[in-house]
Amino acid sequence: MPDYLDDLRLAHVLADAADAATMSRFKALDLKVETKPDMTPVSEADKAAEELIRSQLQRARPRDAVLGEEYGIEGTGPRRWVIDPIDGTKNYVRGVPVWATLISLTEAGEGGYQPVVGVVSAPALGRRWWAARGHGAFTGRSLSSAARIHASRVSRLADASFAYSSLSGWEDQGRLGGFLDLTREVWRTRAYGDFWPYMMVAEGSVDMCAEPELSLWDMAATAIVVTEAGGTFTGLDGRPGPHSGNAAASNGLLHDELLGYLNQRY
Repeated sequence: MPDYLDDLRLAHVLADAADAATMSRFKALDLKVETKPDMTPVSEADKAAEELIRSQLQRARPRDAVLGEEYGIEGTGPRRWVIDPIDGTKNYVRGVPVWATLISLTEAGEGGYQPVVGVVSAPALGRRWWAARGHGAFTGRSLSSAARIHASRVSRLADASFAYSSLSGWEDQGRLGGFLDLTREVWRTRAYGDFWPYMMVAEGSVDMCAEPELSLWDMAATAIVVTEAGGTFTGLDGRPGPHSGNAAASNGLLHDELLGYLNQRY
């Protein structure tokens, strides 16, 4: 069984380079921002960070494929890097520090490509999280300065903290009723959004989170971190991994109840 540690080290190098690029333009008064066809923003920093990561991967892993949010798929084969250069672009362009570069290595397997390495780097927060299959999940400044993280052991909804991104997506899918019922059952709710609630599930500071509509690059890195921390990451359909176009993450103990509420439609 491969240990993926060389790939994890490379992912940290890629994240270091991306952090330098994104931080150099964060809060820049002349930052260029465009609107993509799906009406979401993309900044020059998104494009520059993805180009930088792709160029380094071309040198270090020329046989691997790359899938990125801004430039699509390039290459074929059983190994595919999945990149979101800035997860939380809307925060980035408004000067809110909650955004991150997501880097994951996925391998072809049963049920599609599965994440085996993930790095989530949030330089404006001064935080980074990572995992490799079979090696656990960690947070820290670097591989040599890290603490292992674990999902919580909260087992009752009445004691649980639930994080989400917004209400509109749940309403659009006809799931708002079940979503609101869940919020009435839990101890606490907070709308952190983007990558952060998944990392808090992995750290045990939040017990569960969910989003109704996501792309693979939003989830590949966060999924491996959550699962290696002992949590559960599935789609709303219960399918394990980042392949359902949406996500539910929890400490595992609350997962069935989480899915039960979010799949109520009325």
